[in-house]
Amino acid sequence: MFGLHPVAFWITAAIVAMLIVAPLIFLVLGKAGKLTPSLRSDLWTRYRSWLILAPIMIGPLLAGRLSAIIGVGVLSLACYREFSRATGLFRHYTISAVVVLGILLLTFAVADHWYGFFVALSSLTVSLLVVVALLSDQPKGYIQRVALGVFAFLLFGVCLGHYGYFANDKDGKAYLLAILLCVELNDVFAYCTGKLFGRRKLAPNTSPNKTIGGAVGAAILTTALFATLIHAIVHGTALDRPWHLIALGLILSLTGQCGDLVMSSIKRDLGLKDLGVVIPGHGGLLDRFDSLIFVGPAMFHYIGYFLGIGLDQPTRIFSGH
Repeated sequence: MFGLHPVAFWITAAIVAMLIVAPLIFLVLGKAGKLTPSLRSDLWTRYRSWLILAPIMIGPLLAGRLSAIIGVGVLSLACYREFSRATGLFRHYTISAVVVLGILLLTFAVADHWYGFFVALSSLTVSLLVVVALLSDQPKGYIQRVALGVFAFLLFGVCLGHYGYFANDKDGKAYLLAILLCVELNDVFAYCTGKLFGRRKLAPNTSPNKTIGGAVGAAILTTALFATLIHAIVHGTALDRPWHLIALGLILSLTGQCGDLVMSSIKRDLGLKDLGVVIPGHGGLLDRFDSLIFVGPAMFHYIGYFLGIGLDQPTRIFSGH
């Protein structure tokens, strides 16, 4: 439906270039004696994972609107599966069925470009979860079961679902690639600046390795990068103002770090190091993509308020005919 925006092209090219250059950097650092054997092994494990992850993440976005939306839907279901197994929610079949149904309907609403249905599904699915949980006639643990179901649906269905809705916009590929790139680099910036300048812990009981210096450093670097990319995407529009560009960059960095901290808190509460083992060197899907959870809605509604998302594209593509 949409052509490839120049920003999307250059981001894709930059990611390919980074994947090509990374092994050379590892080799140089190894020759210089800057890498311990364990660190070298970890870097190569993570690199091999990114050789698989990058095409899986970028491919559907570049392939077209529907493939991007379906890809987000699959990610939402996979994240819910991981969460439900870690928390034991998968044992409550009716609640899990409603969460899965809600995610599937959200995916349909996005693919249909039916924003009204997309918005309505939040309250409708939550209401259904509250009622369906009564069917087991087990008051003991009712609040916990319902709360976990609602929590999971809102995080992995609604929040992640906003990424799919970006695909309905003519600049959707550029938005999505810019967000994905900056969210991933936000973690890298926080790690690097934390090592250089971090002294005080940010949240020692939740995530002992995170520092205030790392959080601030990431906010500064990510804001500069994202503001530059968004400027190139929304050039000449009402959003192309310094204060909006800086605000978008700050919001992306801070919400990305919040997503990471939220998932760290969940893991600490459950007594788990990782929520899965599907990605070597990274853990599970939620361990890798937790930073995306709150960024999607924040970016969607900020950009949508000033420019709209997909307003010039056909709506009710399937249900309206």
